[in-house]
Amino acid sequence: MPIKVEDYFDRDTFKKMKAFADQKETPFVVIDLPTISRAYDQLGACFPFAKTYYAVKANPAVEIIDLLKDKGSSFDIASIYELDKVLAQGVGPERISYGNTIKKARDIRYFFDKGVRLFATDSEADLRNIAKAAPGAKVYVRILTEGSTTADWPLSRKFGCQSDMAMDLLVLARDLGLVPYGVSFHVGSQQRDISVWDAAIAKVKVIFERLKQEDGITLQMINMGGGFPANYIAKTNSLETYAEEIIRFLKEDFGDELPEIILEPGRSLIANAGILVSEVVLVARKSRTAVERWVYTDVGKFSGLIETMDESIKFPIWTEKKGEMEEVVIAGPTCDSADIMYEHYKYGLPLNLASGDRLYWLSTGAYTTSYSAVEFNGFPPLKAYYLD
Repeated sequence: MPIKVEDYFDRDTFKKMKAFADQKETPFVVIDLPTISRAYDQLGACFPFAKTYYAVKANPAVEIIDLLKDKGSSFDIASIYELDKVLAQGVGPERISYGNTIKKARDIRYFFDKGVRLFATDSEADLRNIAKAAPGAKVYVRILTEGSTTADWPLSRKFGCQSDMAMDLLVLARDLGLVPYGVSFHVGSQQRDISVWDAAIAKVKVIFERLKQEDGITLQMINMGGGFPANYIAKTNSLETYAEEIIRFLKEDFGDELPEIILEPGRSLIANAGILVSEVVLVARKSRTAVERWVYTDVGKFSGLIETMDESIKFPIWTEKKGEMEEVVIAGPTCDSADIMYEHYKYGLPLNLASGDRLYWLSTGAYTTSYSAVEFNGFPPLKAYYLD
């Protein structure tokens, strides 16, 4: 079935973006800032008691940072380079969390010297570095959670620790002169199973209770990370449904007096605002009797579509060409055999698709420009344009 644009954009927004795109040479991504603004407002309406820390890694454009800064957002930062960019836009350090658990001691000191006082951790070595480089800072410990089988882009294993270690770290944080502030988790990006938040919050509740009863530590904050969905081919529940269920889970465990709640959205705020525009370079078959066509485009895994790795994220692809559809393999332009976006998931594109035609990859505002290679095969990074 061909993609219907109206399932992803309102008509006026798409017309505005396409009219702009028609004047530009591919490949590039065009992002609608009012769509991001509406997504931020929707998140705030769904979780009115929570603080939003935008995950800058999703798209670090100054246009997006400025927009969210003016709307009152805080920021989840992964490196000194993101920190410098956000501070340069006038964001105060009190609105910043150093959310990366893998960091150099000198980078911790850099954040501390810039005024940041909120740090994530998940290991003793990192915690001791924080104690030395950021004395007296607030720390929150990231725990491991389930959900790797139901998230399109899992974030387990590399980050987080088991609950018993998390409690040990928070006790050690107190003993090292830090403030044991809270617990964080991330259920996986583009998480479609809302129930995984229930299990994660239940783990957090046990940590809160045991630390208070056994060690006299009163934690103050839960960082629930991201995980809320964008609008890709695989449908999800609405954000309102996610919020209704997650709030129910929180109140079942913590009652009406909730601790401070932090959200760290990235994908859900900005993905739906973007359209990546590419050009068909070639359409070919591998033999006289081959059933499948190969469609080669001027974007690929190394120019913004790395999340097609293992065909994890399935972007909606629209084209102006109409007519009979046929299954295709879609690949990028580089001299690398890994540069195949979709081979097993069968996309259908029109039989009359030809070199020079454009493909519009919808919901590509997140994790495209920030993943684009600098100069692989000599291709420049993915261009980006931001529309008011």
